[in-house]
Parts: sequence; C-alpha cells; structure tokens
Amino acid sequence: MRGAGGTEGGVAQFFIGLAMAVGGAYLLTERVSVTSGFWSFFGGHTFGLSLLPLIVGAGTLFYDGKSRLGFLLTACGILIVFIGILTNLLVYAEPTSLFDTLVLLVLLAGGIGLIARSLEPQGTEAK
Repeated sequence: MRGAGGTEGGVAQFFIGLAMAVGGAYLLTERVSVTSGFWSFFGGHTFGLSLLPLIVGAGTLFYDGKSRLGFLLTACGILIVFIGILTNLLVYAEPTSLFDTLVLLVLLAGGIGLIARSLEPQGTEAK
C-alpha cells in the first residue's frame, strides 16, 4: 500500500500537517477584512462604461448565437468587470496580539512543512 502522494510517506503526518495548515489559514483569514473602494478602473465613476463590451457582446450573441465577435466581446466584458472588482478591493489586517499572530503563522508554516515531509519517501531504504 502506498502512502501520501503515492510515495512511501506517512499518511498520519500528511493529515496532521493538513489540519495544522487549514487551522493556521483559517485563523489568518479570520483576522483580515476585505472591503471595496470606489470604482476607478479607467477614471472616476466608470463602472457603466466598463459594462459596454459585455452588453454589446450579449446583444450580438442574441442576434447570432455563433458570432465569434459576440463571444469575444462578452468574454472581454466579463474580464473587465472581474479585474475592476479585484483592483478595487481593499484588504486590512485587523489588530491582533503578537501571540495570536505567532500561533497562526507557526500552524500554517508547520502544517505546510509536515505536508511536504509526508510526501517524501520514508525509511532507510529510500536513502
């Protein structure tokens, strides 16, 4: 029977590392706030203008469902909106104690380390 990752590695180490990494990532993400700012992708208040390719593409697809131009405009419109949303996100780390920060970072890094170690072949025959 093969271990974690198809190697002779330890399955228990993998799951302990996974639990540590997930716990650390959860604690880290719990201390981060995400808000959005004003839409300023091509200047102030241009969200409506960024929808133009999406609307024209959708109209073109309703007219001719096989139109490559329609698919291209719709895809570009969706991409512009998605990029605009991402570029206007504001991420803030909430105040937390040094002890809590160290615990979550050690859990995250230690878990990733255990996962990586579990994927390596174990035992003396591997060396």
